[in-house]
Amino acid sequence: MSEFGALSLVPPVLAIVLAIVTRRPILSLFLGIWSGGVIATGSLGIGQTFAWITESIGDVFHANILVFTLLLGSGVALIWRLGGATAVRNWATKRLETQRNTGLATWVLGILMFFDDYANTAIVGSTMRDISDQFRISREKLSYIVDSTAAPVATIGISSWVAFQLSMIDEGYGVIEEDHGVETPGIFETFVGSIPYNTYALLAILMVGIIVISRRDYGEMLDAEHRSWQTGKVNRDDAQPLQEVEADLSPPIEDRPMLRTFFAPIVVLIVVTLAGAFWTGYQEWIDEQAEEGLPTTLEAAMAEEGTLQVIVDVVGAGDFAAALVWGSFAMVFVLIVIGLAYDLFDLGESVETVLEGFSLMLTAVTILVLAWSISAVAESLGTGAYVAGVAEDVVSPALLPIVVLLVAAFVAFTMGSSWATMGIVTPIALPVAYELTGTFDLMPVMVGAVFSGAIFGDHTSPISDTSVLSSTFTGADLIDHIRTQLYYASTVMLVVVVCYALYGYLGVPWTVFLPIGVVLLVGLVYGLSELDAMRKGVDPKPSSVEAQSGAAVEANGSGQDDPGRE
Repeated sequence: MSEFGALSLVPPVLAIVLAIVTRRPILSLFLGIWSGGVIATGSLGIGQTFAWITESIGDVFHANILVFTLLLGSGVALIWRLGGATAVRNWATKRLETQRNTGLATWVLGILMFFDDYANTAIVGSTMRDISDQFRISREKLSYIVDSTAAPVATIGISSWVAFQLSMIDEGYGVIEEDHGVETPGIFETFVGSIPYNTYALLAILMVGIIVISRRDYGEMLDAEHRSWQTGKVNRDDAQPLQEVEADLSPPIEDRPMLRTFFAPIVVLIVVTLAGAFWTGYQEWIDEQAEEGLPTTLEAAMAEEGTLQVIVDVVGAGDFAAALVWGSFAMVFVLIVIGLAYDLFDLGESVETVLEGFSLMLTAVTILVLAWSISAVAESLGTGAYVAGVAEDVVSPALLPIVVLLVAAFVAFTMGSSWATMGIVTPIALPVAYELTGTFDLMPVMVGAVFSGAIFGDHTSPISDTSVLSSTFTGADLIDHIRTQLYYASTVMLVVVVCYALYGYLGVPWTVFLPIGVVLLVGLVYGLSELDAMRKGVDPKPSSVEAQSGAAVEANGSGQDDPGRE
């Protein structure tokens, strides 16, 4: 239990409330960190405040992500400058033809980028931003699609997330073994068994598909989509996008727009990143296998441990943060080579464009650093431990999955980090489940509940790094993204609670409650969209409404009067 008790909640909650009310995330985050310094020191706390900030920058993982973000900004700037965005926009406009197809393409691309949530948001957001603008999809909607297929996909795919999740299961089992001297189940077996109970991640991915295919919206997203469709304003008038390519960069060179200028660097980014992750993971895996006296060749290990287990171990052991830096640098290098080879700019202009890309990311980088700092504040004050401790003694086996889900959600919401939440809650939830039941039957459910709650909290928190990056690479206002996504994330969370209640109180297996959850989700989308549209006096499918004469904008150079036709 935290020595600061309920006071440990003040910094993150203050930062979140101020960010939502003032729409100024940088100021709000700093004030939240400063309040933590005051609480921790009992004085003005300035020294402690900046200590947390500088420590967050100095963390090797965080430093790698900052370099990756800056290099990605340069990659975006170079693609824009060389006319790659123009080329892909012209190409996609002729093929995607509708808002629905554009949304589906974004959704599928997000699912395919399963190997890392940061790379997912960067690649999908940057790729689809100009195309979605062409079809008058609001930046809020695009940011939602990107954010809701980043972490949920990474948490169930072969990625750095899986390795971390396996290590947290191991931590929880270690506590049980130490306290009770019993043999625990296999870690990988528990993880695989937890996937159906990671219900929020599964349904969040599905929710995006339902929204895109049905073209129905509700809550503030309905307002955003009507605004974008009828006026062509993909962001509201007083929005503060974390990245605005058109305003912050030099005009693009459009005399020779080439698709290779867009796709070649993206492919290089993916290939180099995956190769780097596999290489670093392979070296680490060999060392670990040798220490434990296990086979150190892939063939022998796969024969003994199983192919999937070895792949997860190797990829999961990789240094994804470093690999992302290598991939983004390779992307920038290839773009400069293309620009020089085709005589699109000289070396001096290429350097200027790279620096413009750095400038493009300064706001996002600042918010990332402050978001990590507020997470460090919460960790230092024991926020997560306090919340988990409060809930620990008020549960029954039937209610336990829901309690763990909600605790993980609140911890992630206040800390802004799925990983920090998993690290805090998993080693507590597993021993509690064993104490209550005396068996390991609930372990996959507990793991799924922790992961589900962590991702939900991440999706609804304005101090979440993935929310910041999703807003950055889609060019959305961070607070607008959170406010619009909140309605959809909460709908999914409600269905997850129902599914867990069916399991806990009626013994309904996941093979039954998951289909029930899907049906309930579809029903809620249709019902809530109809009710909200009726209340507002608008159509629940914004793009089905004819654009208002005089207010509508034609798609940029496409010559289409109705880019959202079905």
